[in-house]
Amino acid sequence: MFDLKHQDNVSVLTLSHPPANAISHAWLEEFDRILDQLENNDQTNVLHLRSDQKIFCAGADLKEYRQRMEANEGPEEYKKYLQTFHRLFERLENMAKLSIAEISGAALGGGFELAMSCDLRAAAYEAKLGLPEGRLGLIPGAGGTQRITKLCGPSVANRIILACEIVGGETALELGMVQWAAPRDELAATTQKIIEGCRELSSDALGAAKKCIAAAQDPSVDGFEMEIDVSLELVQNPDSKKRVTEFFDK
Repeated sequence: MFDLKHQDNVSVLTLSHPPANAISHAWLEEFDRILDQLENNDQTNVLHLRSDQKIFCAGADLKEYRQRMEANEGPEEYKKYLQTFHRLFERLENMAKLSIAEISGAALGGGFELAMSCDLRAAAYEAKLGLPEGRLGLIPGAGGTQRITKLCGPSVANRIILACEIVGGETALELGMVQWAAPRDELAATTQKIIEGCRELSSDALGAAKKCIAAAQDPSVDGFEMEIDVSLELVQNPDSKKRVTEFFDK
């Protein structure tokens, strides 16, 4: 279902679950184990998430979902199922590494919720992105309602969730759903260029910056105070001191 390779300080995680990289219970468990490996890998500071299928990720495994419905699964069991998605995507979002999703094909429902859990997103013009759960009488319940509203604001969230609009990569870029877009045959090179610009960044600084950015969206946290605290930690960090010294020496 996955292929994980390490290239210097970049980990490349390829979704490889034909035909659509559907998210099943087994998929969630395996992804969780991979995150265990990545969190314990101090050599990696960038995670590159991609697909080797025509589709980036089509979302939840509908066959498995149908089985759950036909088994008359109770509310508590369904709640545990949703919490598994939430816990996994939150782990990815909060990981002290830079994550970038290369969206070469469709990223719909849970597939787009997965991509939104990454720090950065680059999409092919030809890709299709959206949260069409409303057509099934559902909502994007794996964090989708919250993340797209934080990323793009309520107006875009209404357009994508309530109108169930599926957009291409260029429109997704205009709406703020992704940060880069390129023709499909140029997407891999575009993504690699982004990674090359980030791969030498300090993992400690990346983790600290991610905490501060998250704090800006949490009214219960004083983000300005957190900036001061993490800045004090970084200015005493041996790697940060070395980087500053090398900069001035140049």
